[in-house]
Amino acid sequence: MMAKTVTLTELPSPATQYPKAVGAMLPVFGKPARVAADAVVPDTVYRLEDIRVDRDRLHDYCRATGVQYGQDLPLTYLFVLQFPLAMEVMVARDFPFGAVGSVHAENRIERFRQIGVDEPLTIATHAENLREHRKGMLIDVISEFYVGRELVAVQTGTFLKQQRTSLSDEPRGPKPKEVAPPPPDRVLGVDLGLIREYAAASGDRNPIHMANASAKLFGFSKAIAHGMWSAAAAIANVEAQLPGAVVYTVRFGKPVLLPAKVNLYTTGTEDGGFEVSILNRRKGYPHLTGALTPRA
Repeated sequence: MMAKTVTLTELPSPATQYPKAVGAMLPVFGKPARVAADAVVPDTVYRLEDIRVDRDRLHDYCRATGVQYGQDLPLTYLFVLQFPLAMEVMVARDFPFGAVGSVHAENRIERFRQIGVDEPLTIATHAENLREHRKGMLIDVISEFYVGRELVAVQTGTFLKQQRTSLSDEPRGPKPKEVAPPPPDRVLGVDLGLIREYAAASGDRNPIHMANASAKLFGFSKAIAHGMWSAAAAIANVEAQLPGAVVYTVRFGKPVLLPAKVNLYTTGTEDGGFEVSILNRRKGYPHLTGALTPRA
């Protein structure tokens, strides 16, 4: 059976999406507390054509993250452009779990060439690959970017619904080391004000990022930084050295509680790419580990 395609006429608005996301949490009307391992993943594709980049918003994003503002789109801005469509996938009634409270566990951006700021884009977004994990259920939300008929990038966000699964009792592997880390290549400072600037520029106003009080409702002691703020800040100093065709993969570790200073490490690789990591300054455990790999 072919997937159903919903062609949107404009970008979905957070003003309509977040009430749906919060409503999904309500015990009577919301989504079930547990997700079955064989739950059905909707095959709907949300598509939006002729997307034009708002240069003012892009400028605000670059200021909040440190990535370069120029004639080409920053690599991580592809996540921002598709975020409203990803949310549309996740707030749909037939999506297996709620968007608010889910954890962005991993991210992958595959870019096939540089993308000009002025190039009109078509984005098509869907979900697939629901699977068990030791900490719950994972699902991939995949966005394809086109210029005309040319596929220019693919963005994949992997999200975690925390619950017990058949894998929960498997060995956990080594616990992240808690030792003082080596001197960093750079120290990143981030506070609630900066994260609110990022939220405004990116459109991601998840309550866990916006205030301490709302973050506590979801089990965090304080508001936390967006994982994709960290992913952008981690490559701000090397992005200009990247080839047009590149893959950026990141895995998010413990959240960055605000305000914070964290250690950034950047190591060049033999293939012309980079490995990046953001570690806790006192205990050395990872907030983010990632790799930039040139595409063959």
